[in-house]
Amino acid sequence: MRQEFAVVMMFCVTTSALAQDAGPSGEVARLSRGAAKVIVGRVIDVLARFESNRFGDQLIVSHAVMEVSETLKGGPQAIVNVALEGGTVGDLTLEVSDMPIMEVGDEAVMFLDAPAQGDATPHDRGRGVMKLDGRRRVRGGGPSLDEVRGQVRAALAQGGR
Repeated sequence: MRQEFAVVMMFCVTTSALAQDAGPSGEVARLSRGAAKVIVGRVIDVLARFESNRFGDQLIVSHAVMEVSETLKGGPQAIVNVALEGGTVGDLTLEVSDMPIMEVGDEAVMFLDAPAQGDATPHDRGRGVMKLDGRRRVRGGGPSLDEVRGQVRAALAQGGR
């Protein structure tokens, strides 16, 4: 009986440790280290237009103008322009399964790659955008903005760029 209990406890501890590493804090740490810039901001304008991607495909790209309230990584900027695949041009809408739709008024924590030219892009595509709800928590029951801030700072203190 004791041996069975020990096995069950070992399983629970291992599962808990793995879940913590793969959970939001592990994701925030990975994104923080990989992104060139991490900001908290609000969308003040969005312009969608047709563009060609690096493979030559024509698609709709939305350019969100973010008013930055806080810079958690990288040089401070009052405004950051972010390009996200998807959006609406006229009566044609492109929804990209792994990219969020950003609208005026949306607040988000953005993990951004440095642009070679033009606008910044979310690091690791849509995973680099954590939209906040009215209570300033990551939408879908995620951590609070304060918790995300702490996770970003902790990740950068442990050797992030």
